[in-house]
Amino acid sequence: MVLKGIPSNISPELLKVLAEMGHGDEIVIADVNFPGASNAKRLIRQDGNNIPELLDSIMQLFPLDQYEPNVVLMAQEPEDCDMEIPIWLTYEETLVKYDDYKIKWEWRNKFYDRAKKAYAVVTTSEPSLYANIILKKGIIKCKN
Repeated sequence: MVLKGIPSNISPELLKVLAEMGHGDEIVIADVNFPGASNAKRLIRQDGNNIPELLDSIMQLFPLDQYEPNVVLMAQEPEDCDMEIPIWLTYEETLVKYDDYKIKWEWRNKFYDRAKKAYAVVTTSEPSLYANIILKKGIIKCKN
C-alpha cells in the first residue's frame, strides 16, 4: 500500500473494512486456530501476521468505544486450566498506549457466539493459544 501513515501490515481489504465499520461494530482478530471461515460475515485473511503487531497497527487507526463498559473481549481459558497466557499482557500493553479501554473476559462458547455477530473476522498466523480478541469501534471525539 502506498499511502502515508498506514502501517504496512494493514492490507487494503482490512483498511476498507476498518473504515466501513460504524460506532458499535465489532471486529475479531483471530489466531491460527480460530474457525474464521465458518464464523465470519466478512473474512479478511492476514496470513503471515501475528496478532500483537497487527493489533498495534490497527489501534493506530481504530477508536475504541468510549460509551460501552466492555470494548475489548478475550476468550477465557477453561476453569480447570491453569495456563499462563503471556500474549494477554502484550495486548494490555498495546491497548493502553492508544486508548482507554476495559477488557471483558468471555467463556469460550460465549466468545464464539459474539464473534459470529461481528462485522468482520481477521484471521492471522498467530500461534498462541487463547489469542483471539474482539474490539468494539467507537467514535473520534471532537476536540474543542
